[in-house]
Amino acid sequence: LALLFDTKHKNKRAPNQYDAFISYNTHDEAWVIRELLPKLEGEQGWRLCLHHRDFEPGKPIIENITDAIYGSRKTICVISRRYLESEWCSREMQVASFRLFDEQKDVLILVFLEEIPTSELFPHYRMRKLLNKRTYLSWPRAGEHTELFWEK
Repeated sequence: LALLFDTKHKNKRAPNQYDAFISYNTHDEAWVIRELLPKLEGEQGWRLCLHHRDFEPGKPIIENITDAIYGSRKTICVISRRYLESEWCSREMQVASFRLFDEQKDVLILVFLEEIPTSELFPHYRMRKLLNKRTYLSWPRAGEHTELFWEK
């Protein structure tokens, strides 16, 4: 919590370095690179923070995560079953949720890459709680209407 508090105040003084931090599991990296990057960075001109590309070498991972989330206007969580199983993705969700509740601003976007039944979300209390209160995007539901998906 001290690290979060320190980072929050440090980043309040500086403008956002990124438009969005992308939280995803490495198994979903192909979708992020093939679908998300061309749309958001290429077409819309967003500055995205990706852990494999933008994290500072030698810095503790949790510090990189915290700096990325607080240094971005939004956090986009690309959720799959693998995401839910990952310890680091869980940490990223935890920091992003902390910022969401602390700042009371719309800073979190949830994108589901696959349909995940509610029963599979029971062990993920934080995720379940967010889904009950927030609208989210579903890539499988977008189907052939991907333009509407990207517009949202």
